[in-house]
Amino acid sequence: MTAVRTVCVYAGSQAGSRPAYAEHAARFARRLAAEGVGVVYGGGKAGLMGVVADAALAEGGRVTGIIPEQLQARELAHQGLTDLRVVRSMHERKALMAELSDAFVAVPGGIGTLEELVEVFTWAQLGMHAKPVALLDVDGYYAGLVAFFDHAVDEGFLRPATRSMLLVEGDPEALLDRLRAHEPPEVERWIEPGAA
Repeated sequence: MTAVRTVCVYAGSQAGSRPAYAEHAARFARRLAAEGVGVVYGGGKAGLMGVVADAALAEGGRVTGIIPEQLQARELAHQGLTDLRVVRSMHERKALMAELSDAFVAVPGGIGTLEELVEVFTWAQLGMHAKPVALLDVDGYYAGLVAFFDHAVDEGFLRPATRSMLLVEGDPEALLDRLRAHEPPEVERWIEPGAA
């Protein structure tokens, strides 16, 4: 089982078109805070990013934001966080978010959220970490992405064992339980040691 003390939450800088997106993101953040689990996220105040931070803070939780200088200069940083860290680049942001977190969850978001999720999913595939990676699939928002990963398995581009590393859960309260129950998988490498 995985010791989950902090969860990295990838979230959109927009709220989305359905109230359920914000409602589920807030429920998940409140559950984390109520269980004493810290939140690590991108440091913004807008959209679902702000919803996650505000919900966890309102529940008395610890929230660490990591934001690049360029975005802080545009006054996009959340000023009420437990800890706000300003870094030089997006690369530093993602590396520090990964370092500080025991698990990774993407709530609904756009291409930035997707890019962050796929990067840590790739790192898991390569054996660079054994932390759980998950989607909070609100009202089927990520159904197309999950179908794509399943298609990649069918077409021989993704191993079933790798696909199984990605947890998918629609219920915010159940998601933390699934993260904690996660057993690090045996890593199946595509490239044999020493191969070009």
